[in-house]
Parts: sequence; C-alpha cells; structure tokens
Amino acid sequence: MKKATTPQHGIDSGFGARSTAAEVLAGVDLSGKLALMTGGYSGIGLEATRALAAAGARVVVPARRPDAAREALAGIDGVEVDALDLAEQSSIAAFADRFLASGRDIHLMINSAAVMASPYATVGPGWEAQFGINHLGHYALVNRLWPAVARGRGRVVSVSSAGHRRSPVRWDDVDFTGGYDKWQAYGQAKTANALFARHLDTLGADAGVRAFSVHPGGILTPLQRHLTRQEMVDFGWVDEDGKPVNDSFKTPEQGAATQVWAATSPRLDGLGGVYCEDCDIAPLAPDDDPAAPGVRSWAADPEQAARLWALSAARTGIDAFAS
Repeated sequence: MKKATTPQHGIDSGFGARSTAAEVLAGVDLSGKLALMTGGYSGIGLEATRALAAAGARVVVPARRPDAAREALAGIDGVEVDALDLAEQSSIAAFADRFLASGRDIHLMINSAAVMASPYATVGPGWEAQFGINHLGHYALVNRLWPAVARGRGRVVSVSSAGHRRSPVRWDDVDFTGGYDKWQAYGQAKTANALFARHLDTLGADAGVRAFSVHPGGILTPLQRHLTRQEMVDFGWVDEDGKPVNDSFKTPEQGAATQVWAATSPRLDGLGGVYCEDCDIAPLAPDDDPAAPGVRSWAADPEQAARLWALSAARTGIDAFAS
C-alpha cells in the first residue's frame, strides 16, 4: 500500500550545519518521554544522549560494552544501560524481550551505532559485517521492539551518512562474496540505513510512527578506528600528527544535532520517510555528482526500499508488519 510521501527538499528549519544538539533542543521538553539510543555512549551518540537527557528524556542506551558505556555516561542523569550486540541476532532478541517485559513505550528511537570501513568479516550465517551490523542489526531491533515503538507513536531515526554515495545496494552480491571493498561495503550499509527509514515510514505511518534517515556530517570520532593514520592523511582529513587540517569537520556536539532534530522537531510533525542533513530535509542530488550535498536516488527510492525490507525480513526471519 503506497502512502503520500514527504518531498525531499528543505523546510527552512532555522538550524544549520554548525547547530549543536543542545541548541536544537532549546525549549523542547522531553519530560515523560523515553528515548532508545544505540551507539549512545561514544562520539556523536554520546552527545545526543547528553542532550536528550538534559531535555528531560529517559534514555536507554543498549551497548555491546555495558561497563564502558556506564563509565562514559557517568554523571548524566536519566540514563540506563543494557547489553546488546547488534552483530548477534540472539543478543538483539534477548534485549528486546527484556525491554518489552518492562511494559514501557518508546517515544524516540535513534539508531546511531555503526562500524565503518572495517576489514572483511561476517556475522550471523555469513552476512557481510557492515551490512549485518549497521543495517540488519537495527532492522531486527526495530521490528522486535515494534509493540513499544507503536505505543509511543513517535519517531525512529536511522543514522545514515554521505557515505551512501559510494554504493547502492548490490542486489547481485550483498555480502561481497566476489571480492571485498571496505568503502563500497560501508556505502551499501549506509544506503540501506536510508532505505530502511524510507520503508518503515510507509509501514508505520498508520500507527502514528514516522521515520527519518540522517547524515550527521563529517566528524572525527571513534568511528574511524578501523582507519590508519596514513589513510586519514591521504584523505586530507588530518596532518601527520593526527590533527584536523581544515575546519570542515563538525564537533561531536554539532554532529549530534541532525539526529536529535529529526527525532524531536515539531517542524517535522506529519512528515517522514526523508533523508536529512545539517538539521533540515536534504535535497535529492544528482547520482553522477559525488560532491553534491543531498541524497542519491538509490537511497530514496521506494521500490528499492520495499525490496530491501523483504530481503531483511527473509534474512532475519522477523517482520513486525507481516500479515
């Protein structure tokens, strides 16, 4: 069933590339709201958690390393940590069962955890790891938690990246069995994050749940842990001492802003299914211009989004919307 979609163009949000998560949430009262935040104890996820909690939300942070998460989040009121490994479908199921047993609703869900340009590895029954963790892990988590998300009638935000420009979904070889390219694999996973939000919005709108994907911007965080210093020098990101060489990078506080804006902004009420960047809905960009800001057609196409959902349901054995 097709629903009306939100146009992929800006709405003059009043914020921009240098806005911070705290600025986006100024005047927003999240008291009584529960936010679930994967990746919420490191990099931009930590700053998003900090801002959401300061606005009054109760923030649940599922973490692969719970002890490290509790240490990173120490001193932030209103935050709780539980164990979750997005690489393990059994861990996702166990976390979801524990959360659903609490009877609580989810009003905001931000899927921020990710790996980037990692060496070739597989998870589950042979799924390429970046696709398996960044996309299939979050796909399974949202579908397992759907009863709580639906009761909350809120928003789900999928953290994508400008990296989606590197590759559409490789339908003929999703798992790179014919040869691995770590950046193409990252691009495919980030395209999948955007397509996931696109189709979740179509499926969830009748329940009052809207979904968005976001590009947070370029930020130097632990996400780069799989890159060597020399690789980052060659990209022009840092100098030989590891210091940023230009001012194009956002701070973590700025990098957290777009996901927080997408999760909470009243300007987005009644909208959904779109890719956002710099705290606004992004334009649809030409597929053949790698430098143009915005989303490429392959990450916004509703037919590819539906096809990805079907593939994900078949792989994980989960579909909260199956008849």
